[in-house]
Amino acid sequence: MAHGKRYKAALANVDRNKAYLVKDAVAMVKKNANAKFDETIELSINLGVDPRHADQMVRGVCKLPSGTGRSLRVAVFAKDAKAEEAKKAGADVVGADDLAAKIQAGEMDFDKVIATPDMMPLVGRLGKILGPKGMMPNPKVGTVTMDVAKAVADSKGGAVEFRVEKAGIIHAGVGKASFSEAALAQNVSAFLGAIMKAKPSGAKGAYMQNVTLSSTMGPGVKIDVSEATAS
Repeated sequence: MAHGKRYKAALANVDRNKAYLVKDAVAMVKKNANAKFDETIELSINLGVDPRHADQMVRGVCKLPSGTGRSLRVAVFAKDAKAEEAKKAGADVVGADDLAAKIQAGEMDFDKVIATPDMMPLVGRLGKILGPKGMMPNPKVGTVTMDVAKAVADSKGGAVEFRVEKAGIIHAGVGKASFSEAALAQNVSAFLGAIMKAKPSGAKGAYMQNVTLSSTMGPGVKIDVSEATAS
């Protein structure tokens, strides 16, 4: 892959053989994020798991202390009082059969879906549409719940879902280049802590093997795994 002069100049400032402390990695990545837009700061984590085995699956949700920097649009499947709760909490789209019909028609102007448990038979029929987009509600990450107000507030306030890919890698956005170094460091540490807490029973050997922080257009900077995994 060919890279421009800006990327190559940023890469020259990074020691590719060194693993940095979180605060130092954040400072370097933030300095190198000099594109004309507010770049997303991203984590890439290589885990020593094989997610093909149920006891090695890693998934969950982490509420970032400083938020994500994104304005998420949230859809909620709920009826009656729960629908009203969702609306008051700031949900962008609320409905039941009418919302399902919109999704089936390709109208999906939202980023996340939450549902009350009684709505799951209806939502389940949308699995082939929502699943590939990573929007299928799941109780393990708090998106199938009776407490729709909290779920909406968490989603709007910086809750990030994560799920390990087939190759044992987790990717996640943990803020924006415009965030302060302290805010980004808090988010990175919180996310890495959530990954450690989600360590599955079947994980053998080194669990968190490699952690890299980067911006959308910038080079990756390795993070010291020993610091990241310290309790």
